[in-house]
Amino acid sequence: MVPDSRLSTEEVMRVARARFIQISCQQHIDLSMLNHFFDGHSAQFGSSGKEIKDMELALLLLASADKIDNQQFDNASKSLNLCGFLSSKRGNAVQRVVHYFAKALGERIEREIGVVKLTGMESKGQLLHPEETTVTLNPALIACSLRQPYSQVSQFAGIQAVIERLTSAKKVHFIDLAIRSGGHCTVLMQALANRHESPVELLKITAVGTTSEQKMEEAGAKLSCFSGTLNLPFSFKAITIENIKDLKEDMFELSDGEVVAIFSRIMLRTIKPHPGCMESLLGVLRNLNPRVMVITEFEANHCSPIFIDRFLEALFFYSAFYDCLELNMDPCDPNRMTLEACLGQEIRDIIASEDDKRMFQHLKIDGWRANFAKFGMVGEELSTSSFYQAELVLQNFASGNLCTLDRNGKCLITGWRGTPILSVSAWRFHQQEQKRKVVPRNINHVNGNG
Repeated sequence: MVPDSRLSTEEVMRVARARFIQISCQQHIDLSMLNHFFDGHSAQFGSSGKEIKDMELALLLLASADKIDNQQFDNASKSLNLCGFLSSKRGNAVQRVVHYFAKALGERIEREIGVVKLTGMESKGQLLHPEETTVTLNPALIACSLRQPYSQVSQFAGIQAVIERLTSAKKVHFIDLAIRSGGHCTVLMQALANRHESPVELLKITAVGTTSEQKMEEAGAKLSCFSGTLNLPFSFKAITIENIKDLKEDMFELSDGEVVAIFSRIMLRTIKPHPGCMESLLGVLRNLNPRVMVITEFEANHCSPIFIDRFLEALFFYSAFYDCLELNMDPCDPNRMTLEACLGQEIRDIIASEDDKRMFQHLKIDGWRANFAKFGMVGEELSTSSFYQAELVLQNFASGNLCTLDRNGKCLITGWRGTPILSVSAWRFHQQEQKRKVVPRNINHVNGNG
């Protein structure tokens, strides 16, 4: 059984934040003073000596961010040097969070004072393309996802929402905007193969990406093999484009009688920052006349123009993320460390990048609702079955009791120790009168199961 009596990583950060507010009138915070900040409060917080040390480290990070916010870069640099000395990417979750946030704050100082260094093949101000990073980290991402309850819950609930809207469809066209390994597709395939009434005549999966056609084809090959074990008629196509604006309706080769379902998992956040891309993508998808579009995104708002607000939002959110990894994976697991380094790049993007150069734009579900409404998208209720599937998944995790499931309007919010992490929502396009273009499918893509 997973112990849950300790303070979570986010709770440590919040306690440190509350204490910092109390002492923020002091002019300078150094290591010698930290030993006194929580004197007499250990019993109040129910904290061990180790947790107090973690709070002191968190307090030092908060002090650094405060100094940066007040343009006191010399003092901030001194505090960050201490953060770097006391934190570690191989330490506990608090130390790892501080390590990556301190690096991001250090880079922000360099930007503020006009210093930009080169590191290897990329400048410190240049992130790898998000999809490129995802493809590169695919094995680590898969391994970590399997160990995170809220990730598995959102995946199964999302696929359940798709399945429920395909009950009578004999020709299913499943469009995946971020297929990665395609593991979630196997859940859909099993459900369709087990459908005795109105059996499926063909499942077509189309994967869309802007990098690595080879990786998508590898996923397709595995899914094709899996479909053979289910005796499920199946075809696969990968659409690779350089820019999302290059995506066109006729690339999907829609056939008469197909029912289209679209699946987007933690992908729109990489499109939203680029002018015109969201409009272009949703315009194309609308013309495909999908029966449902299921969207999963981070349930976080890291878009505040006020630096300290954006810093705190990111700090609490990623603290919960790292906390889940710590409780469910070994400290030295290479997959965990690889994913945490990738999350460190996201932190860097949020904290250090200029507003108009960020590669990620995280919005909470209310923010997405407002954006989708502009494109005529209407939210659909996630059924009781989706929530039931989510609860069943949690039973497979020793730490399942720490994963939270909540409703926000018609959607599902999954979280960790009460902190929202992912939103799962289902949508349809309000205006669907236009006729879509039907292109004869290439029968060479179809396996021999049907």
